[in-house]
Amino acid sequence: MERSAMIGLLNQYVHEPGLINHCLATGAVMKALAEKLGEDAGLWETIGVLHDIDFELIHGDMQLHGKKGADILIGAGIDPAIVSIVQRHNHMLFSGTYEKPVEIALQAADSTSGLVIACALVKGGKLSDVTVKTVTKKAKEKSFAAGCDRSRIVLIESILPLPEFYAVAINGLMAIREDLGLT
Repeated sequence: MERSAMIGLLNQYVHEPGLINHCLATGAVMKALAEKLGEDAGLWETIGVLHDIDFELIHGDMQLHGKKGADILIGAGIDPAIVSIVQRHNHMLFSGTYEKPVEIALQAADSTSGLVIACALVKGGKLSDVTVKTVTKKAKEKSFAAGCDRSRIVLIESILPLPEFYAVAINGLMAIREDLGLT
């Protein structure tokens, strides 16, 4: 799926700027990780961008999160492989069942994108000043970016060492920093 098409689809259902940025950021981390691992970068980016397409529609009902997104994606004619991963990404329903690298990557990217952006914000919006050391240190502070689930981030260690993953995540976000309003 072309990036403009996936963003267009996302914008049909997601209107809150922070959530749009979260989806774009997760997609950027997924794309960078796929490139690192020799996977399909376009597919992984699409999964990351569309993973929370239903979030505004479910009004906090996490029993519907992912399922409603799958319905939207099926209706849009999206590849069933993408639909399945989006549907299963809700860790409140499927925790402990992630085996495929793309599923593990989505869990880690979903939380890491927010952690890295929070690090940039404390540096005055300068993503370029965020290092692996910065992210590693801030990840240890439970109160910092408290919504970023560290237990989901460390799942990536079955694929890639955590410091290496943080470097990939930072580089992925650097590629879209202007879209995120960061420097």
